[in-house]
Amino acid sequence: MDRFLREDIRDLENVRDLSALELLADMLTERVGAPLSLQSMREDLEVSHRAVSHWVDILERLYYCYLVTPYAHSTVRSLRKAPKLYLWDWSAITDEGSRFENLIAGHLLKMCHFLEDREGYRTGLHYLRDVSKREVDFLVTVDKKPWFAVECKMSGHSVNPALRYFGERLQIPYLYQVSLRGSDDLLEGRVRIMPASKFLCALP
Repeated sequence: MDRFLREDIRDLENVRDLSALELLADMLTERVGAPLSLQSMREDLEVSHRAVSHWVDILERLYYCYLVTPYAHSTVRSLRKAPKLYLWDWSAITDEGSRFENLIAGHLLKMCHFLEDREGYRTGLHYLRDVSKREVDFLVTVDKKPWFAVECKMSGHSVNPALRYFGERLQIPYLYQVSLRGSDDLLEGRVRIMPASKFLCALP
């Protein structure tokens, strides 16, 4: 990480305050999976909004992180801003729940890239959240239409009600709830509950 910041970024980008950028990179590992607030980070680092936005853009271009945007649709009062941020190297995340969610995000994004590059599909990776704070971790789209939604859980088989809600409102064909430690593989209505290992093995 030190070499990435002190050599790669220094050689490829014009950054005056590398120490502040290093602090930002450390902060991002603690904000994985949450809506990204540039204003909050600007206040913590005591720099301008423009600087934080520019630094996040640099980290994204150099494959340190990537953004997952909210999915907007007329049938739900969706959030239209505040993307979530994930790291390409999820092993750098200390919180187990965030690390698991990031792992799933990484595999879904790679699947989207594979389907675009090999099959020519226009895919997208988003998350679902409305103004009532109902939230589902991921939604994969094809041609901007919902294909399947995924909710990540550490354990247990109690279905997130938001998964059913968005499934009905957005007419999402497939709904999955994947568990890191759970071994259940069953259907709860339209929701398929399954171990994360089995879910990931099914992805191209």
